[in-house]
Amino acid sequence: MTSEELQRLVEKVSLDSFGKPFCHQAIFNARLKTTGGRYHLNDHHLDFNPKMLVHGEDVLIGIIKHELCHYHLHLEGKGYQHRDASFKELLMQTGGLCFAPRVSQEVKVIIYHCQTCGKSLQRRRKINTQRYVCASCHGKLTYVETRVLSLGK
Repeated sequence: MTSEELQRLVEKVSLDSFGKPFCHQAIFNARLKTTGGRYHLNDHHLDFNPKMLVHGEDVLIGIIKHELCHYHLHLEGKGYQHRDASFKELLMQTGGLCFAPRVSQEVKVIIYHCQTCGKSLQRRRKINTQRYVCASCHGKLTYVETRVLSLGK
């Protein structure tokens, strides 16, 4: 899905579910890690996590409705925060998602091995094996491999 398609989808959902136009920008933001979307109070644009596309269009529409609740309530001067009754009520009426589904995250793990005591060391960042040594025996460390581990579902 392109940014233009996302913009058109947000405008369509706004008119269909809220009966009001969406007059600002909707974009994908790959830097979002733990959230499905974000509403910006200062310039009223919406960010969406492109990883939510994996879960299907229904989930994306639910996230769009959630962010549009923030958007429309804020512009009307009503309670737009999660704890506000007006937000909860509008979210229920439109069928938006309360929570975005979890995105499976992959983590790179670098494995080192001590030549003296045989212990293995796992790190997320590379270390200089010429400078750093084993914490247990001060033996020389050697690089073994880099693995990608999945932390999600």
